[in-house]
Amino acid sequence: MNEDVGTTLPESSDVPEARASEVSRSNGSGGVEQVAELASRIREAVQHVIVGKDGVINLAIVALLCRGHLLIEDVPGLGKTTLAKALAASLRCDFGRIQFTPDLMPADVLGVSIFNMRDNEFEFRKGPIFTQVLLADEINRATPRTQTALLEAMQERQVTMDGETRPLPDPFLVMATLNPVELEGTFPLPEAQLDRFMLRISLGYPTREEEADIIARFTAGGRAPETPAVVTRGELLAAQNSIAGVTVEPSLRDYLLSLVAATREHEALHLGASPRAAIALYIAAQAWAAIQGRGYVLPDDIKHVAIPVLAHRVMVSPQAGLRGRAGDNVINELLEKTEVPIER
Repeated sequence: MNEDVGTTLPESSDVPEARASEVSRSNGSGGVEQVAELASRIREAVQHVIVGKDGVINLAIVALLCRGHLLIEDVPGLGKTTLAKALAASLRCDFGRIQFTPDLMPADVLGVSIFNMRDNEFEFRKGPIFTQVLLADEINRATPRTQTALLEAMQERQVTMDGETRPLPDPFLVMATLNPVELEGTFPLPEAQLDRFMLRISLGYPTREEEADIIARFTAGGRAPETPAVVTRGELLAAQNSIAGVTVEPSLRDYLLSLVAATREHEALHLGASPRAAIALYIAAQAWAAIQGRGYVLPDDIKHVAIPVLAHRVMVSPQAGLRGRAGDNVINELLEKTEVPIER
């Protein structure tokens, strides 16, 4: 299985470790600088409405740069929807929102064919999924049938209805919010659905000072702060294309593969990380390095994104779950145990 993952990952340049710093300085530094500057603009725009949480905002930007989808999971009232809307508002892209409810049908998301009596033929009316940035609010309130309707769109970036395949716009990003504490009227996301989300993040409670700032911002003048649009579609696409130029040394690639393989062998996990998860971790580490202004990946870059990328993709065994263990704990444990390569 490890060999399969290895062949799935993008190829890194075969450069001796002793020349890592030299190669890093010469590989696409201009593109990385543009990515870092774009990320800084998005971060500043989002911080008009999200106080603090730089790390969480950076992870959201990573998902955006990697053409991945983002799952925001946290208790009510912490700003999940606000973060998703602010990130979308910072982009000059088409934005759509779907409020997921138990009675929502797949056609309400994808679209429907109706009969045009004037032309005597069926015509397809696009659903709200045909947008560039889609907010799927409270996604776990929809039935599994409706959730499954998103699988093709999130993976293939296309929708197949009535035997015809229709491409989705580029870029295409799904940001979904999830309330983990409410059980009534909700449906757990299936593993196939969770695996489509590149990262899962949570905001957590603010500090006392941050909460005071939130109150001041959202009560001043009777109007909530607004997020300015600071990035065009062309700039975003160029930044996304630059991520592949970030160097990943062979030793770090092996470290990443060892970490992924360890999830499949851990006694507390019933289901380990998939090859799709390995690819996501690889690309996310490249993006994290890029927004830091570096054209090369460090071990710490992989560590920063490992839990958001892997924790929601692994399944804790029932026995370990009863003992209070969660995916985050197991991934953190594996990060401590997996040997980190040291440059010679």
